[in-house]
Amino acid sequence: MNLEEITNLLITGGTGSFGRAFVPEALKRLPNLKRLVIFSRDELKQFNLQQKYPSDKYPQLRFILGDVRDQNSLRRAFEGIDSVIHAAAFKQVPAAEYNPIEFIKTNILGSENIVEASLSSSVKQVIALSSDKASSPINLYGATKLCSDKLFIAANNIKGKKNKHFSVVRYGNVLGSRGSVIPFFIEKAKTGLIPITSREMTRFNITLNDAVNMVFWCMKNSCGGELFIPKIPSYRITDLAEAIGPSCKKEIIGIRPGEKIHEEMISMADAINTIDLGKYYAILPSGCTLNKNTIEENWGKFKFLEKDFTYNSQNNSDFLDIDQIRSLIKKHYLSSFVPK
Repeated sequence: MNLEEITNLLITGGTGSFGRAFVPEALKRLPNLKRLVIFSRDELKQFNLQQKYPSDKYPQLRFILGDVRDQNSLRRAFEGIDSVIHAAAFKQVPAAEYNPIEFIKTNILGSENIVEASLSSSVKQVIALSSDKASSPINLYGATKLCSDKLFIAANNIKGKKNKHFSVVRYGNVLGSRGSVIPFFIEKAKTGLIPITSREMTRFNITLNDAVNMVFWCMKNSCGGELFIPKIPSYRITDLAEAIGPSCKKEIIGIRPGEKIHEEMISMADAINTIDLGKYYAILPSGCTLNKNTIEENWGKFKFLEKDFTYNSQNNSDFLDIDQIRSLIKKHYLSSFVPK
């Protein structure tokens, strides 16, 4: 879908970390944008965002209070919309282990509501945001995101002849986002002690800028049914702690309920359906009928992966060192950051 065709766009969870980074880019990159709907359930965050984007200067913006659990509010919000970015989700792993039903209601049933509202409206394109925890999930949060991914991919099978397509973007930990380990470590560094769950732990890392850029690429290039994954660096949790608090004591406290030592974005089982597009990977739907010429016409040159390929934060060929981590924190999260 050409970005010039997008005139009415809605983002769920639009007052979250991703939404706040996406909104200014949408205003710049979508030349024919008439309406950008910020759909979320947090009235305070909506109020704060409205102060940043007053209606007299940004008449394209609309702020709608609502919950993805509520089909009726979604249907009203989707009227006249042609593109949807689905970013709303519960994300905290320990909270999911303790409150599983709440995560199921928002992450699974809420996603199904998005699909249903899209199928019964003028929406032509849906891009759903996923998580590395959805690959081979061991925790409830990851399981709900895997179910969500499957719902959006399967929606392409039930759309009939309607001109609509649904795709998914999966990426790793967003640098400094709400609930990420970086602001937590920065606060703990002030006490002189940083708790570390495991010395072996690794994580993928992506900046908000890169996440936003990837979503725009997918809005332009997705065909429907694909799950896109970026090639991004990893970091060791011990290096992150050292980058933030080199003079701090590091205490090993053990992993939290539902937590992995290493994260994964492509499992060996997914590798047989995955292609390498250069900057991104794409997991194609099972039984995909796209031929080589069609794929190259949409995405350029590609190659299939080895059958035993996996993409996880431990076997990644690209690791950030301590100095790189510090630079990224200063550039993308906290410009005044000084290691403790």
